[in-house]
Amino acid sequence: MINPIPRDIPDLPAIPGIPSSTHYSFVPATAVVAPTRRPATAVYRVLVALAAAAGVAIDLKLSYFTIQTNLLVAVVFAASARRAWSARRPLPGVLTGGTLIYISITGLVYHLILANESTPFSMTGAVDTLSGWHAVANQLLHTVTPIAVVLDWLLLTRPTPLALRNAATWLLYPFAYLAFCLARGAMMSPGTPARYLYPFVDVDRHGYAGVLGNTAVLGVAFYALALLIVALDHVRPDPVRRRVRRPENRISSPATSGLK
Repeated sequence: MINPIPRDIPDLPAIPGIPSSTHYSFVPATAVVAPTRRPATAVYRVLVALAAAAGVAIDLKLSYFTIQTNLLVAVVFAASARRAWSARRPLPGVLTGGTLIYISITGLVYHLILANESTPFSMTGAVDTLSGWHAVANQLLHTVTPIAVVLDWLLLTRPTPLALRNAATWLLYPFAYLAFCLARGAMMSPGTPARYLYPFVDVDRHGYAGVLGNTAVLGVAFYALALLIVALDHVRPDPVRRRVRRPENRISSPATSGLK
């Protein structure tokens, strides 16, 4: 019986007498290490996807950044869970890293700015009035899902590694969302409830110059967070390789004596 051709074939050794190329490029571990079936990881990611989807289903307001990022988490983690269950290649690092930074922005902005009474952009009054399932949805969207995604990235996701250009690319979506918020508010009549979705983009209160100043500060903070994620991805250990057992040597005899 002929053994199947392996999917990943490592580079052949250099041939004597033929100069090797002096240009080297980094080859990620996923290109040379065969994927393994990871059912526990798949189950965890399904639970994270369900948590994000449940929060969205309970409090469905698609215009909010929070809802959009949690929907992204639900889709990405569902796809990632399927790949982990069936031993397929993981999703591209730029996609999982982008999902990580967007949901991290959601959690950090909520807890440090919107739910903080000491900030000028506090929305604690609206938060305090939540009860029942809406309060549960609020915790799922702003606390449970962001923490779960961070833990997945640190403990279950292999390093890519990411490139510096990814940090700038990830900012395109927040800036596009800013443009959407300003255009949406401009098309609505003054005094309309929730005309501006977040206090720091409220043109009626801060004017366009103030809004641009607020978003510039937030943009710098988001970019610093993106750079931190890229840097950590280069230095963090591979959480998967340490759990993968080396294949058993079935050719040579385990005995120390000669061939039998």
